[in-house]
Formats: sequence, C-alpha cells, structure tokens
Amino acid sequence: MESPDTTSVVLVPGACHGGWWYEPLVTALARHRLHGIAVTLAGLGPSDEVAGVTLDDHVEQVSTVVTRARETSDRVVLVGHSYGGSVITGAADRQPENVDALVYLDAFVPEDGDSCYSMTDDDQRHWYLDGSGRTGLAVDPLPIFDPRARPHPLATLVQKSRLSGGWHRVPVKHYVAATGWPGPSPFAETARRVGTEPGWTVHAWPTRHNVLHDGPERVVELLLGVTRSLVGPTTHAPS
Repeated sequence: MESPDTTSVVLVPGACHGGWWYEPLVTALARHRLHGIAVTLAGLGPSDEVAGVTLDDHVEQVSTVVTRARETSDRVVLVGHSYGGSVITGAADRQPENVDALVYLDAFVPEDGDSCYSMTDDDQRHWYLDGSGRTGLAVDPLPIFDPRARPHPLATLVQKSRLSGGWHRVPVKHYVAATGWPGPSPFAETARRVGTEPGWTVHAWPTRHNVLHDGPERVVELLLGVTRSLVGPTTHAPS
C-alpha cells in the first residue's frame, strides 16, 4: 500500500515575531493532515543574541529547514509574513527544486539587491532607525505587538538580498495584500508589482497586516487550495 502524499508547510514570521505567532495555524493545518513547521529565526528566541545576525543567516536557517522537510515530505510550501517574505525568497532561490509553492502574506518580495529598507515606506524606515536607537543592534517591537515580540536584528532589514533569480522557477506563487491598513500600506507597491508578473495569484483581503488577528481560518483555506493544486507531480519551470 502506497503511503499518502505529504506536504510540509514552512512558516516564517515577520519582524520581531517568533514561531509562536503561527501556533494557531499549525494546529489548524494538522487537522487537515498538513505538517506546519513554524520557524523562530535566529536572534528572535527569548535568550538569543542579536549581534551579528544578518539576512543571510536567516536565509541559511530556513534553507536548512526546507532541506530537512523535503527528506520526509513529497512537497514543501514556503510561507512568509511581512519581513519573512525576504527570507523565503532567499531560501527558495538557493534550492528552487525543493520548493513547490511560495505564499507571501502581506510581505516583501525582493529582487537581487533589494533590502527591506529599500522596499518599504518612510514610516517603516523611521521605525527601523528610531527603533534601533536604544541598542544600535536591533529594532525594538512596536507597542501594539504581542508581549512575546523581541527586538529584531537591524542588519537583516538593511542587508541587500543576494539572489540568482532561481526562485522564479517555483511554479506556484501566491500573494496576499492586506487592505485593512489604517493608512497607506508599505506593501502596496510590492503587491502591484507582482500582480503584473506572470505566474502569480494575488488576493486582496480586508484584514489588517496581522492576517491571523481574526483567527487562522482564512489562511488555512488559502493553503488548502494551494496544496490541492500541487497534487500529482509538480513541474518546475526550466532554469
């Protein structure tokens, strides 16, 4: 008897957040027999050091998670929220053959040479700079964040992405644009850009940037649709 198809969903959080942010989603995915892997990036654990942590470190960390997930799963879906979009892009760029779908939840989508600092708006840039003034090493969480939020390594937000373009070969790419920002969204230009490129499916959700604020159901529905589209051999675009 053949074993059932298995899918691992690697979940990368946004700035200042850890894998705990995805806990409700991991629980909900398990009810649908999907293996959610919520990553706490280096420097974001309760006792982690932030000094010297770069975007490259986070990309390498998630790349390792992808490699291990692929060893035990038929398919791997990478999900990134906010800052996490830069991380999943870098990880997919290193091994596009091991990633079957990319899902960006109101997130950055860099090209080679882009940084979060260059892609965002002036309000976010002010937070990066003013928020890191206390230590010079990390951006302090905003007051509205969960009490578990941690200072985020500044270098990860200003380092430029180093991409070969290999991530474009991932065959399935979804982007969620949250439309519930109280003002202009710093991700509006990213959403507009990917919406003009082939191979993308763009969703506009009437939610705030924290797309899990009202529960995981909407994200679960999206991921179930994505994983169902992957049933059967996935064909990656040629390099």
